[in-house]
Amino acid sequence: MGKVTKPLQISIGPRVRKSPFFDATLRYGAEAFTVYNHTYMPTSYGDHVRDYWSLVNDVTLWDVTCQRQIQISGPDAYKLVEFLTPRDMSGCGVGQGQYILLTDEGGGIVNDAVMLRVEENMYWISPGDGDVIWWIKGVAVNSGLDVSVVEPDVSPLQLQGPKAPHVAYELFGDWVLDLKYYHLQETTLDGIPLVVSRTGWSGEYCYEIYLRDSQYGDQLWEHIMQVGKKYNIAPTSPSTIRSIEGGLFSYCSDITVNDNPWTVGMGRFVHFDRAGDFVGKEALRKIHVEGTKRLLVGVEIGGEPIDGNDAIWAVRNQGAKVGHVSRCCFSPRLKKNIGWANLPTELATIGTKLTLVTPTGERSLRVCEAPWFKSFIGIPEELRAQIRAPK
Repeated sequence: MGKVTKPLQISIGPRVRKSPFFDATLRYGAEAFTVYNHTYMPTSYGDHVRDYWSLVNDVTLWDVTCQRQIQISGPDAYKLVEFLTPRDMSGCGVGQGQYILLTDEGGGIVNDAVMLRVEENMYWISPGDGDVIWWIKGVAVNSGLDVSVVEPDVSPLQLQGPKAPHVAYELFGDWVLDLKYYHLQETTLDGIPLVVSRTGWSGEYCYEIYLRDSQYGDQLWEHIMQVGKKYNIAPTSPSTIRSIEGGLFSYCSDITVNDNPWTVGMGRFVHFDRAGDFVGKEALRKIHVEGTKRLLVGVEIGGEPIDGNDAIWAVRNQGAKVGHVSRCCFSPRLKKNIGWANLPTELATIGTKLTLVTPTGERSLRVCEAPWFKSFIGIPEELRAQIRAPK
């Protein structure tokens, strides 16, 4: 196929779901969308570099209803969740969450997800792109477990950036500053039923606000935007640049079912000594013993600034294809091109020099230390005191 030379459009129709915030995102300048989990997700408000700076300097609001929640409930809900993931779930109480991997019978990653334990016998799983609900239903249907697997009326927003705690405090009050990372609380705002969690995909201070009744989408969006105005809040899409910088991986790009947890540096989430069986246990044990044959590593890419990649780009070594770059970008802070590459283990050592094949020609590629910027997890006491101080 030839290179596309004119802008493409996405058709809007009833087959793909609109979020409760869809009209609001249009009002606030959304110019481009993708289809993610059968839902329209904004991908551009006109200037992704400007939006990147809003995220790292101020605060941003994202419509991520595309994170279609999968609700697992019933007397055996814990047993099903435990069986779906190799991570030890025994320490996750009500009001807590965990980042989990869902693995298949061969040890491949079906998806990665945020899991929230909302009630004693009710969990929400928030996956990356993919029909994960059908995987979970398939595992559950012949399991003999007393569970229900449904998609509830839950639509998340993400409040992300260094000033996110300021906005959250004005929205919800004092308790939200003490909410620990990967903890959650049920609450209301102007009578709107919500769940608020300290989770997110930005690497900055983060909150997710889960709307539990879609009719209030516009009202909730406007309320948050008005409160955030004094903090320079900006509506944006998830930042590809910041996620690459921080090593926040994207399913279908950086992670696929062909990857095992050690390939993507997540072997720490596989617990063989935990109670209970899980899907792919024996396959994962074998991979663990033999070692993974491939690794996802950070790379620096030479040449002029790259405005991202719209396809998987091949990596070559002495003319032979050995791997691929999953995502890449030009980092405004680092002032260089960076990305993530899936390579054979023997070529994944820091300093290895390879060749990247792009649509405009070959570029130099070097394996480097990554991620380039840490993620901000706990909110420091001094910041909490500053926010609480009388104005």
